[in-house]
Amino acid sequence: MNMAKEKTTTVAAPPRQTTFRERFDYWLYFYGQSMSWTALNGFLATYLMMIGIDLTKIATAMVFVKLWDSVNDTIFGIIFDKVHFKSGNKNLPWLRITLIVIPLTTMFIYLIPDSLNPAAKLVWFIGGYLLWDASYTLSDIPIYNMTTAMTSNTTERNGMLSIARVYAMAGGFLTTLMGTFLVSERVGFTFTQTVAIVVLIVFLTMLPVSVRGKERIKVKQTEENYTFRRMFHYLRSNKYLFLFYSGYVISGVLMTNAAIDLFVSYYLFGSALFSTLMSILTALPIALLSVFINPILKRVDKFKLFYFSNVAWIVVGAAVYLFGYKSVPVYITLMILRSIPQGFIWMLNLTFTPDCVEYGQYKTGIDARGIAFAFQSFAAKFTSLSQPVGLFILSLFGWVTINASSFAELQAKHITQTPQALNGLWITATLVPVIGTILALIPFSFYKLNDKDVQIMARFNAGEITREEADRSLSRKY
Repeated sequence: MNMAKEKTTTVAAPPRQTTFRERFDYWLYFYGQSMSWTALNGFLATYLMMIGIDLTKIATAMVFVKLWDSVNDTIFGIIFDKVHFKSGNKNLPWLRITLIVIPLTTMFIYLIPDSLNPAAKLVWFIGGYLLWDASYTLSDIPIYNMTTAMTSNTTERNGMLSIARVYAMAGGFLTTLMGTFLVSERVGFTFTQTVAIVVLIVFLTMLPVSVRGKERIKVKQTEENYTFRRMFHYLRSNKYLFLFYSGYVISGVLMTNAAIDLFVSYYLFGSALFSTLMSILTALPIALLSVFINPILKRVDKFKLFYFSNVAWIVVGAAVYLFGYKSVPVYITLMILRSIPQGFIWMLNLTFTPDCVEYGQYKTGIDARGIAFAFQSFAAKFTSLSQPVGLFILSLFGWVTINASSFAELQAKHITQTPQALNGLWITATLVPVIGTILALIPFSFYKLNDKDVQIMARFNAGEITREEADRSLSRKY
């Protein structure tokens, strides 16, 4: 009996260590960062398709810039682990740099002069995207790692990251809502004008944590030499990091609906404003879920919730493909239903890296959080390959090249698509994402970490309990 009491006391989580203002400033950064991400990954393909560039050339250029992803995330992960600032802060100096460069590079991409020929426009896009991509990497690793510097309480971290995902969704929602409304044929803003408004909000929301953020948990500085060989060894030893992001990348790369959403609304449902309506209707269930996410996570293991949300998304997504095109009311109803598991997935999908960091340190003794978060950043950005994948698939159906600065001009020019192209538009928007999520369940099925065991590993990594106490308290052998 005494041993049981001692065991229970050992694994008790520490109290909350952050203030509400700290957490709110932290969450706001995700709001602005997501707005920049959405401006690039939600509208960029549409923008390029509207300025007279062939689909296959856009897709090829997008694949090319992703090659930079495989280099800069890895390099910055090494730099992040090795660079030590005089202030002793690990994350804030990087966040202050990105406060400036992310808005600037986001705006630059949408300033392509109309007088350039298609080849020159592609060169402008490639150069701008490479700069933005590097800037985003500079922000992504530190902001996610920031939770480990703000608190050692894994329950608190989970809550912070879950709410951060809500703020990220809200930022993406505002950008989508505002963007689809302003560039629609009823309003007539250009993409450049719309993005100028977005980048101003990006700067203002990323500012608070960059100025007022606090790092109270100082990571012990080491002189570890993180070579590419050691990084590969770390990824091999941290199987759960690899498994989770394998599934994440598979489903993300085949989530081809976002790149063509405005064209689905315009050509299949009569107006680009239909996308605005759907954004509002599908956001309501997600907003409601966000209020209850922390109480839910206190009672349900977050990976189980994540896994079965993917299963539910597949079922409803298949129904959208089979029945949604035949009836607008049915389509709206199914999309609202699909947004419920989608909300859980979005809130949870990038909260597993800190867990994998704790597991990796527990397993290997190496605190390689920079590598882990670099891998997360790489995976998140790699999923933007969904844009060229979607465009490649759509090009197979004979899509007609468009040259218009806005949907108002597109409507005025009466540019139409063939029935074959419209069928390809529907398949790319609905069926391909379902196939991707089904495939993602394969690696997800082998992920075995749970919240309680991660908390025990975190306490051992922090030196609060011994290896023997940790091993005895874990639910299974890792």
